[in-house]
Amino acid sequence: MKLIPSQRVFIVLACIALAALAALVAGVEVTDVALPTLAGLALLGVVTCADYLTSRRAWRSSVVRLSRNAPPAFALGARRPVSLSFEVEGPFKWQGQVHDDVDPSFHFEGLPAALELLPGKRIEVTYEVTPTRRGEALFGAAQLRLQSRWGWCELLERLGPAQARRVYPDFAQIARYAWLAGDRRLQEIGIKTYQQRGEGTDFKQLAEYRYGDPVRHIDWKATLRRGLPIIREFQDERDQCILLLIDCGRRMRADDRQDGVGTSHFDQVLNAVMLLSYVALHQGDAVGALTFGTPPGAQKSFAPEKGVHTLNALMSELYGVQPTPTHSDYVSAALNLLKRYHKRALVIIITNFRDEDSSELGYALRLLRSRHLVMLASLRERIVGQLMSQPMNTADAMLDIASAHLYEQSRRDAFNRLADRGPLSIDAEPDQLGIQLVNRYHAVKRAGMI
Repeated sequence: MKLIPSQRVFIVLACIALAALAALVAGVEVTDVALPTLAGLALLGVVTCADYLTSRRAWRSSVVRLSRNAPPAFALGARRPVSLSFEVEGPFKWQGQVHDDVDPSFHFEGLPAALELLPGKRIEVTYEVTPTRRGEALFGAAQLRLQSRWGWCELLERLGPAQARRVYPDFAQIARYAWLAGDRRLQEIGIKTYQQRGEGTDFKQLAEYRYGDPVRHIDWKATLRRGLPIIREFQDERDQCILLLIDCGRRMRADDRQDGVGTSHFDQVLNAVMLLSYVALHQGDAVGALTFGTPPGAQKSFAPEKGVHTLNALMSELYGVQPTPTHSDYVSAALNLLKRYHKRALVIIITNFRDEDSSELGYALRLLRSRHLVMLASLRERIVGQLMSQPMNTADAMLDIASAHLYEQSRRDAFNRLADRGPLSIDAEPDQLGIQLVNRYHAVKRAGMI
């Protein structure tokens, strides 16, 4: 237990100093001033030490227990409450402040909080935190600053256990998708929807014919048995495999945030991965993931699995992944995927493309296309569009606009040569990546391309 002098001590010290100064100004001898001053300081020190010893003995005789009630996991950027519960046993009452040892990557409100510990009572203090970084977060022991028994000092005490929590990507986009899907309003977020009856390639069920249904899907045997037109309904093919090849290299460190506000490019990539995985898993497909562009031995691999529980397992594998300064070796990533997965799948490469990557990425795409259906999804920085759309009111602005147009045209031409402008290519800003992936996935399913 540590101590710091209270405000009362500093007031008394100031009074002693002013009295000594006034006496010296009045012409009192130094020796006559020094002795009373030293006696006052000694008395103040004795009283403060006695107060500290008495307070420490009282604290040890009190039994104070602290429990922290925090969510089992956090979502990036989502504000959540955390509460500290105190249980006090003993005859003494304590007053002061509490400051929880919150992970440095969290923004918090409500700390330090005033605290009054009453014997036999349960006291609860609540504050709110907002995670700003994915990965492991640590809450240390809470720090208590308590007033001593006589008020001459303050006691510093640490209480409670350390706790680790995980910070996952934000699930808000998935929740909104699920809500809008149930309400059949997916167009509000840009998801294209289609009439499903009679589409797809897998047989689903028999149903009565309705006006507008394709005549080629009429089941004539069932029609003769029932005496009314019966049609075969189909659904999108199930039991297929989606493999996500996620670039974690230096290209993915691009970030449009200003003053740390917003979500980084790679965080939005993981949000898009979650949304696409959620949709594919609910369609009955298997989803797997493989990272590249990391130091040797640091890559993550998740074998394809089916079922809605797979999303939690996938995020438990990827939640702490961060982009690195490492060069992204597309060819090595393609060879690694071909070695691991032999069954034909839809491979979705998520990267941040530059025109100088054309030859290497082109060769990797040819390798993957020899066995799999490959979709290329690339991020586009928002700042480039902002530069191109700014007014040409200065010479510097005109130079920026011309440079941005030249850069964008070179990049777009190289990307179109790789992707052949087909449906298996996406070039989108990070906040639109999830919507674009879902739309392309639906298009591939409807076309029966896998």
